[in-house]
Amino acid sequence: MTTDGADAIVVGAGLAGLVAAAELADAGRRVLLLDQEGEANLGGQAFWSFGGLFLVDSPEQRRLRVRDSRDLAWQDWVNTAGFDRAEDHWPRRWAEAYVDFAAGEKGPWLRGMGVQFFPVVGWAERGGALAGGPGNSVPRFHITWGTGPGVVAPFEWRVRAHALAGRIQLRFRHRVTGLSVTNGVVDGVHGEVLEPDGAARGERSSRVVVGEFAFGAGAVIVTSGGIGGNHDLVRRVWPTERLGPAPSFMVSGVPAHVDGAMQGVAERAGGHVINPDRMWHYTEGLRNHTPIWANHGIRILPGPSSLWLDPSGQRLPAPLFPGFDTLGTLAHITRQGFAHTWFLLNERIIEKEFALSGSEQNPDLTGRDVRGVLARALPGVGAPVRAFMERGPDFVVRDDLRALVRGMNDLIGDEAVQYEVVEREVRARDAQLINGFGKDAQLAAIRSARAYLGDRLVRVAKPHALLDPAAGPLIAVKLNILTRKSLGGLETDLQGRVLRAGGAVLPGLYAAGEVAGFGGGGMHGYRALEGTFLGGCLFSGRVAGRAAAAAVS
Repeated sequence: MTTDGADAIVVGAGLAGLVAAAELADAGRRVLLLDQEGEANLGGQAFWSFGGLFLVDSPEQRRLRVRDSRDLAWQDWVNTAGFDRAEDHWPRRWAEAYVDFAAGEKGPWLRGMGVQFFPVVGWAERGGALAGGPGNSVPRFHITWGTGPGVVAPFEWRVRAHALAGRIQLRFRHRVTGLSVTNGVVDGVHGEVLEPDGAARGERSSRVVVGEFAFGAGAVIVTSGGIGGNHDLVRRVWPTERLGPAPSFMVSGVPAHVDGAMQGVAERAGGHVINPDRMWHYTEGLRNHTPIWANHGIRILPGPSSLWLDPSGQRLPAPLFPGFDTLGTLAHITRQGFAHTWFLLNERIIEKEFALSGSEQNPDLTGRDVRGVLARALPGVGAPVRAFMERGPDFVVRDDLRALVRGMNDLIGDEAVQYEVVEREVRARDAQLINGFGKDAQLAAIRSARAYLGDRLVRVAKPHALLDPAAGPLIAVKLNILTRKSLGGLETDLQGRVLRAGGAVLPGLYAAGEVAGFGGGGMHGYRALEGTFLGGCLFSGRVAGRAAAAAVS
């Protein structure tokens, strides 16, 4: 085994890996950064993201008269996470450290590297239950100017600058299959060299092996991501006792190489995986009309106005409204055994309330196009959403309700959607608009949302009748479960050191990002507040990089 001149090895060149490698090199350490994919995938899944970041009491919030605090954010986090297991000791400590980071150093640290934020703060995971229930009490979802690539860029620049200076070596197409352990200490990695492949970012690459490698170092940091691209593994750890059976069909929010293999490698070396049954899968998944990877799914980031219907056309129960409670909605859908659900809306709603997750679905924000972003406030459906309306395999657009229901059934290939049921639901909802008040909880939530300036300006449509001809045409969207995030993972202490079963440190091994449940083996608990996945990669990557740098000094 060769040391290849490295003090530390980082396995995985996603966002957490870039942060860890940059921190190590900043401290003067020599770093070997390995990834099984090609250079086109540098930055990992963060590149594809919308770039949302959870910040607390930020300048953007204060400008919009949002009063937030560290204490309120921590209260929301604990109520949302639902920590209830003995193994939640480190996840809870990581969560508290992360909230402190989000309320303190995170914003200035990122701004100091040139990261900027869209001025309107989004309100994700609104909860919709009581004050002590899950969800964000206030808007905290800060969209990065440049979306996911804008988050990745400063760390990629730092890594490439260190590579030019000789402090970081980048080795792509190197798949780690094992960790070397000497006298109980992790001191290196070994694996297979895969043949060169010109596959574009996200596309499936060759798995033909052309060689082997073995590298040694004083510290190994695993930053290899989650399991969302491996549906067999997702189903294996699916919590049927909590959520019912896993859906028979799911779309993939991540490419196939996000397969969880490296988590198994660390576990075989002695690392302890906790909370594998905690996952974050979205209920508003669309089949991509122009897929990049197999079964490529896109998530709708919905405003609150669409009617959410079950396969027969009945509304989901309150407070399962769009954008309110992801896990609660998922549990309802899967326990009922629904293969899909529906949004029913009209063009006036879709033009204001539909955002699509993903850097490629937001060319204006990703390209930092000020004119394009300002155009979002103008009437009309944006081009990415219009493309799904016209070409998306899950969209039905019709001028009247009876034709819409016929199209919904044609799409599924049966007669499950009952026109009488849908008409009753729509007309009952529209009747509640005669007054500026009423008993419909969803309409009350919409009116409450519009009390927030950001929602009223760019996110939530003024309440109106769904059947208003001037607001048409009518639109139905078939929604699939979309796999995305692993909330559990390798158990780590507050230095990012991987622990053995029983709590002892596994010397030499660190973990950060999704493979470590974003910190501790699951700092989100059962639920996330959103904007916390990229932030978890940033925070845990920074912690692990700095701790490893100190350890190998």
